[in-house]
Amino acid sequence: MQELIYGCMGLGGSWSDEPHGADHVDEAAAAVEAALAAGITLFDHADIYRSGKSEAVFGEVLAATPGLRHRIRLQTKCGIRLNERGLATHYDLSREAILERVDGSLKRLQTDHVDVLLLHRPDPLTDLAEVAAAVGQLIAEGKVLQVGVSNMSGAQIRALQDRLEMPVVANQLEMSLLKRAWLESQVLVNHADSLDYSFPHGTVEYCTGNGVTLQAYGALARGLYTGAAAEDPTAAETAAAVLVRELAGTYGTTGEAVLLGWLMKHPAGIAPVIGTVNPARIAACADAGRVADAMTRADWYGLWIAARGGNLP
Repeated sequence: MQELIYGCMGLGGSWSDEPHGADHVDEAAAAVEAALAAGITLFDHADIYRSGKSEAVFGEVLAATPGLRHRIRLQTKCGIRLNERGLATHYDLSREAILERVDGSLKRLQTDHVDVLLLHRPDPLTDLAEVAAAVGQLIAEGKVLQVGVSNMSGAQIRALQDRLEMPVVANQLEMSLLKRAWLESQVLVNHADSLDYSFPHGTVEYCTGNGVTLQAYGALARGLYTGAAAEDPTAAETAAAVLVRELAGTYGTTGEAVLLGWLMKHPAGIAPVIGTVNPARIAACADAGRVADAMTRADWYGLWIAARGGNLP
């Protein structure tokens, strides 16, 4: 489904255990208001974002805004553990962990259900039967309405889907004009340059063919092409930034809308995730759908070629 998603990872202050403050709740409220004004209704979380504070401040906004929960959809993720059991990072998609983490998210978000639960990263120790049992229980209890994944290949999704009784509805991947492995893999079959990209071939095709929405995180490339200072930009990054500005003028829009529109132009129906907390920059994304519809094939390819720093094979 072609839409914009608001990514809430930036909400809640620091990544430390230090409690959030009223200013962080105000910041979250302003971001939510800007996202709604831009036509965004799906808000993306994860249990680990800002050590749980992203969900907590969002929950306070929900509690303080009557009717808001009925106007939006909530999505959260579980499966990553940070700074636990003597490990900086490890993964846990055990049945107990999924159930525990979802309950924690619901408590912080101050809601009785999330619309979508994403399994955050593949866990090599996963027993897929356990995952299916946990997800089935959560859906039966009404705590989760749909299930998806993040950072998984087509083969991994297929293996999971074989165990689930409900469809996998989304796969969230890093996708942007900067992070193009998903796109390069489509044209570098039987080409030596394919060795430069590790993206699992066929993942985009699997998702497109099986109704799995591709959600693109990092979609704005952290502002690289729209004014963020880079210490030592490459010639390709500079050329792409210049072209983004030119196309923004051509289409009467913003650079952010050009970057997102470029993703949304792809026939896979990519849904970009916007991670900024700046209300003005959120507003600058609102025109992306129109740009996607209007962008010519030549302009779309021109951005790709500029960003890759060389012609296509």
